[in-house]
Amino acid sequence: MMWLLTAVATVILSLPLNAQISPNSSSATELRGVWLTNIDSDVLFGRDRLRQAVQKLDELNFNTVYPAVWNWGYTLYPSQVAAKVIGRSLDPTPGLQGRDILKEIVSEGHKQGLTVIPWFEFGFMAPADSLLAKNRPQWLTNRSDGTRIVKEGTHDRVWLSPFRPDVQQFIQDLIVEIVRNYDIDGIQFDDHFGLPSELGYDAYTVALYKKEHRGQAPSKNPKDAEWLRWRASKITDFMKRVFTAIKAAKKDCLVSVAPNPQRFSYEFFLADWQRWERMGLVEELVLQIYRDDLNVFVKELEYPEVKAAQKHIPVSVGILTGLKNKPITIQQIQTQVQKTRDRNFAGVSFFFYETLWNLTKEQPLERQTALQKIFPKPAKYPNLLTGWKA
Repeated sequence: MMWLLTAVATVILSLPLNAQISPNSSSATELRGVWLTNIDSDVLFGRDRLRQAVQKLDELNFNTVYPAVWNWGYTLYPSQVAAKVIGRSLDPTPGLQGRDILKEIVSEGHKQGLTVIPWFEFGFMAPADSLLAKNRPQWLTNRSDGTRIVKEGTHDRVWLSPFRPDVQQFIQDLIVEIVRNYDIDGIQFDDHFGLPSELGYDAYTVALYKKEHRGQAPSKNPKDAEWLRWRASKITDFMKRVFTAIKAAKKDCLVSVAPNPQRFSYEFFLADWQRWERMGLVEELVLQIYRDDLNVFVKELEYPEVKAAQKHIPVSVGILTGLKNKPITIQQIQTQVQKTRDRNFAGVSFFFYETLWNLTKEQPLERQTALQKIFPKPAKYPNLLTGWKA
């Protein structure tokens, strides 16, 4: 009996995610993605290193990369828009100088058959000491007590007001610049395309709110339901505008969103992705479910808004493979991948590249071998624009 169970397990492991046991299983589609970041990772800071990483991902049957392109108050590609507003066209980190990493990733990624979707990671956020914050102090928003600094781990962050027309134009120009100038397959946003709900009390936003509420000021309670709704609705309006601008620049550029679960995104970041998705503004959803507790992980997969989205767009799950000071076992990763398979998600994406097999307690070869068992055969990226079916 034991040999039979082992044989069955081997057959299951050899199948692509979401595949049926059928002659057509080799043509299965499913997202097998990974985020490439310039934080706690050196993968982007050398041409050869980047090329080798992309080749290795292809060998392991990954099919999608999400490289950070807007981070720490700088673009990671040469940007005329950034040069005009920030005073620098490119992140000053030495390993990026004289290079266009986005061009390199698109070229090498497409050569290996990978889908390339740049990740607009910082959204409206910037380091408190960044050139952007110093050059455009009037763009920053604050709490009701006037303070601006928001801690992200040990880092001091500030936030641009997403309600100001000049801020909106800057962010939209950055996005359209990427879409127009690179042969990308899509572009991805996350909760940073919203705003921490404790903010929004800058003079411009308060005046706008009063104008639309017969002179009444917004609630001092940042979680007041109406005040949350008003700000989230304004951000939704901007998301619609950005979506339209992206499609005008390149109609087959997918709009991907990688948020936290809806309740958290809305209440803490004013990012109402459930509404965005209902409005047709999201063409790929990669839900970040970075949970160690398996019961909590599974619960997040089964919320009604997640199941509703699954019915008409590819919905995948972002799985944490580790952080700099938090290694995660390959067993936990395998179990979480299986739970997403069991629920017919479109696939998975791992956060982040460096923790796939470098920043781990297990040996790199052990991790790579395990990943090969998770993705034993190639699979196509589940593209909504080319006939993906739920």
